[in-house]
Amino acid sequence: MNGTVRLRRAADGLLIIAPDGAPTVLDGAPEIDVLVLEAAGGHLTWSLLDGPALPAAVIDDVKLAQDWLWAVFGEEVALAVDAGETGELTAVPGLPELVTSARRLGYAHWAARWWPASIIDGIAPLDERLLLDDIATLSEECEMIVDGADAPFEVTETPDRVPEARGRAEDYALAAGPASATPPGALVLARGSGGWDWRRCPPRLLDASEQAVSWEVVRQAGTTTVSVRAVTAPQSHFPSYLHPHVLVRTSAGTADAALTLAGDIWTTEVPAPEGAESAVTVAIYVPGVGSDSSEHGGPAVRQRIRDLAVQRLRRAADPADEAGDAPLLAEIDAAASDSDF
Repeated sequence: MNGTVRLRRAADGLLIIAPDGAPTVLDGAPEIDVLVLEAAGGHLTWSLLDGPALPAAVIDDVKLAQDWLWAVFGEEVALAVDAGETGELTAVPGLPELVTSARRLGYAHWAARWWPASIIDGIAPLDERLLLDDIATLSEECEMIVDGADAPFEVTETPDRVPEARGRAEDYALAAGPASATPPGALVLARGSGGWDWRRCPPRLLDASEQAVSWEVVRQAGTTTVSVRAVTAPQSHFPSYLHPHVLVRTSAGTADAALTLAGDIWTTEVPAPEGAESAVTVAIYVPGVGSDSSEHGGPAVRQRIRDLAVQRLRRAADPADEAGDAPLLAEIDAAASDSDF
């Protein structure tokens, strides 16, 4: 877990301690695989997919952070911070077990937001209350670091919508196929399917698969429309007033509409913008959530996260597998569930 870190000052005076290439909370648009832990006097971050064992730290209160800097980065780094030095140093954590627990806590917080539950891809959801237990237990283990700074998230007692039963994965794969049965006499001009930007919707709303969204451009009686479908997340729940929207783009125009829930599928139909016969892109989003940017969190990163989730669930199903960090209780429960995943 030892490694090289650089100490430097940001333009606003914040202190940054980071291995080369590690993400920090000062990044303008971080990837969706970044684990973030609010610590006393600052923040710790790791890359879930590519990052080193050592975290990066952004410190806004050196006095508070000194309570844990030596444990996470070692005495040499803590003394350099106290002396106001900058430069390259070797980090040797004073309490490596604490660093492991801190990363697991950051991962548990990450999983509460980004876990890619999918009926279509066979990735079981994590039980929210067990995840809350994981966060509470790890927060106690990391008291030296968090000291109340990163409180466990709240789980509502009675969510507005909790489906009592779910279909099988193959049923949802079919549902994510052609957006609708073509009406008699209608002409299908184009169709497609794909994923959605996880940053644009709150968690537990839509299935995380790259095949969760489908659409058709249909011409009938002189009118061209775009029909869109999106599969809900397994064990989804959300406020009754919350509706995802679809933004249909062509080279010549756009159309926007809210989707309506029909069973476990969100659907809508919108007048096709000019040019829909040749090239269409479809984006699902919730107004006010995330930002419309294609630079981060794309299909390749989402697939790596799905692959990691599948791997972690396989490990969680095998108590003898001690490789890497230990699975969360919520992962063990998901791996042992008798669902159709």
